Amino acid sequence: MSAGSGRGLFARLGGARLWIVLQFVVTLLILAAALGWTRLADKHWWQVALTLLVPVVLAICALELQAGTVRKLADDDGQSVKLVWGALTMLVWVALGLAMWLILDWCDDKIPLWAGYLNSKFSSRARATTFTYDHILHWLTMLEWFVRWVVLPAKLIPYAACSAQWGLGIPWRRMIRFLWNWRWWVGVAVAAFVGVWLPAQFFEKPPHGTVSAQVWSVILKLAATYVLAVGSWVLLLGWWATLFARPRIAPDDEELVAVPVLSGGPEPTLRARALPPFDGEA
Repeated sequence: MSAGSGRGLFARLGGARLWIVLQFVVTLLILAAALGWTRLADKHWWQVALTLLVPVVLAICALELQAGTVRKLADDDGQSVKLVWGALTMLVWVALGLAMWLILDWCDDKIPLWAGYLNSKFSSRARATTFTYDHILHWLTMLEWFVRWVVLPAKLIPYAACSAQWGLGIPWRRMIRFLWNWRWWVGVAVAAFVGVWLPAQFFEKPPHGTVSAQVWSVILKLAATYVLAVGSWVLLLGWWATLFARPRIAPDDEELVAVPVLSGGPEPTLRARALPPFDGEA
């Protein structure tokens, strides 16, 4: 897939293969370290200090990983600002995303109440057929999921990716035009389907069989969930870099156009005149 820029999606992914490998490896290490952090004791002062230090270190590692991946996938390649500054400025969008996430969590808790209220506003026939409580509850849940996993990432990821490259010097006009690109929204929707909705279906049915079979089933499901989530995330970053790249005109794309030639003698009494383009006739 290409958006008319110098490099297509797969060319960008190939050029950033080291960072893509780090996405899978380092993300797993961060998750393991975060799980170990929840098991830390707090009996001594150094344990308390470690409890406070570990989240900061993990957050820095995660930001550096994402900023480095974006800079390698993009055309700018991170030459405008240093990696540390690009990663730090991404915190603005991360904080905004967390705030919006908390608001969506609040909406998620209110959905049953809203569904009951809307259901009560319809006629008895509508409440029994189309606008039942279960139907409205399902529709509101789908709407909240769409806003959480499609609308919010589609809005914030481009800004965060630009901050990783240029810090606070975001090209705002170019960004606004980009947010109207329907191909970006399709890419986010596909990534949400593959990386969020599909893995959730793995755990819909309870495990069955022997204990060993259940353990292996859970392990395989977790591994598939991790691969799909990280893989869709990397592809989405590559898709952003492909669409956001400035279009370039290659030398081979230039066309020669016949134009009239002004001719005239050096005499001051003569005026220059336009010769019509040659049409191949004598």
